[in-house]
Amino acid sequence: MARTIFFIAAFALALLSSSAFANVVEHTFNVGNLTVQRLCGQQVVTAVNGMLPGPTVKIHEGDKLIVHVHNHSPYNMTIHWHGIFQLQTGWADGPAYITQCPITPGNSYTYKFNVTGQEGTLWWHAHVSVLRATVHGALIILPRRGRSYPFPKPYKEIPIILGEYWDADIMEVERQALATGGGPNISDAYTINGQPGDLYPPCSSNYTYKLDVVKGNTYMLRIINAALNNQLFFKLAGHRFKVVSIDSSYTDPYDTDVIVVAPGQTTDALFTANQPIGDYYMAASAYSSAPGLQFANGTTTGIVRYKGATSAKPLMPIQPAANDTITAHRFYSNLTSLVTGPHWLPCPIDIDDQMFVTIGLGFAPCGGNNNCSNPVLGSQYRFAASMNNVSFQFPSRLSMLEAFHFGVNGIYTEDFPNRPPIVFDYTNTALSLNIPLVMTTKATRVKKVKYNATVEMVLQNTALLSIENHPMHLHGYDFYVLAQGFGNFNRTRDSKKFNLYNPQERNTIAVPVGGWAVIRFRANNPGVWFMHCHLDVHLPWGLATAFVVENGPTPETSLLPPPPDLPQC
Repeated sequence: MARTIFFIAAFALALLSSSAFANVVEHTFNVGNLTVQRLCGQQVVTAVNGMLPGPTVKIHEGDKLIVHVHNHSPYNMTIHWHGIFQLQTGWADGPAYITQCPITPGNSYTYKFNVTGQEGTLWWHAHVSVLRATVHGALIILPRRGRSYPFPKPYKEIPIILGEYWDADIMEVERQALATGGGPNISDAYTINGQPGDLYPPCSSNYTYKLDVVKGNTYMLRIINAALNNQLFFKLAGHRFKVVSIDSSYTDPYDTDVIVVAPGQTTDALFTANQPIGDYYMAASAYSSAPGLQFANGTTTGIVRYKGATSAKPLMPIQPAANDTITAHRFYSNLTSLVTGPHWLPCPIDIDDQMFVTIGLGFAPCGGNNNCSNPVLGSQYRFAASMNNVSFQFPSRLSMLEAFHFGVNGIYTEDFPNRPPIVFDYTNTALSLNIPLVMTTKATRVKKVKYNATVEMVLQNTALLSIENHPMHLHGYDFYVLAQGFGNFNRTRDSKKFNLYNPQERNTIAVPVGGWAVIRFRANNPGVWFMHCHLDVHLPWGLATAFVVENGPTPETSLLPPPPDLPQC
């Protein structure tokens, strides 16, 4: 009895002491038009606080974050806090029509949430249309006050945001694509911290991002892929990296000279300035896995400049070929979790819900006046994308989370299938234009999950229309990546490859081109959680679904009521 009382007292003391170190961090985001100069021209973009990228939000684990968003732009707006669990506060997650209706022009909304059990690099971005191309920024979660990293503290930490830039109105680019039922025009440049770099038109070099370093010191790059449609290879000439975290989850240190980041993913990488004093390019270029698909084939650069350097021309790294799937897969598949990390929890062994989900492209009826310019099936069909042949349709009159919380019918149906409707040779390119397989329908179908159930998903890419690597992002959770490979998943064969000891944890998984990945998570966060492809070309086509996770048995395991200023549709 005395031992029990001691334990309770110790726990209460620890709770009080930890809360004493928690702060409230408050920001104001003014979203509006910004005129930028890039590629020797001017373009009006949507941005936050007149910055591209937007402001860096820096907090400590355990803090409460409050962000007042004032929408002065001409577009609907929401902000998604990419990778934040939002425990009990799903109203602050941000995807339009999933957890909230948009903030209409001229209106405001305040996001409030606690950040617990997470530290590392995440990011925030708009979650309406393609606005995240310019409405984004870093979200850095430092260790709780009084705690340290599970590695020696670097001399300096630097956000490196990789992006894409269109020398055009990005909203008009999307409107044209949706009107014709085809894909959007490719971007005109990649960027590092908002700048294209020296390899683009000469006037771009005046604004190339530069990082000053001192020989002998170790630096941490907090790398974020904010690009809309491209995975990127990242290198620093003459230097190697030690990857220590991905998607705000600590990893076993991984030594590499190349980093691969899919849209939505983050990587924390250490490097030591141990080369001869001089200038060195950091560079990012496309990893494009879909054969024959047009993509932006440029290289964005920044300069790492050693103190005392006098060289006129920086050293350039040799970038992998754009179709170097071997290098990409080697990086993605060799990462493992740091089981001694402060927030590590063992992977659950027993499975309650097992899903096999195909992901890929297809066609859906054009609608309207059948004026789509589909190059394959003509004007009656538009490109679509689906999961288990369900192409996601966004609701419009009420958010899905409001429907869940208030018990409103007619917004979604809880019948997303656990299996595809037809079993076929998923990665056989000879079936890429098989008409019964490529046709899909639009619907808002979700997967309902009991609180605290363990869900396992096999994400199986298909070869319908094309084979491609798809970065799939799950809101509200990190998941364990048990295994990944090429071809069709075979449970008898491939379950032997499962890493159940120290699997990497992510919120965004790049499912291998013509292949599969197996993920697992415990559904201990009630609410409606969006899962979608983080290639923006595929999201409006419908490559998405959602999980509806039931409330737990206590108030502490249930969704809180909505805030009074929640935007209405």
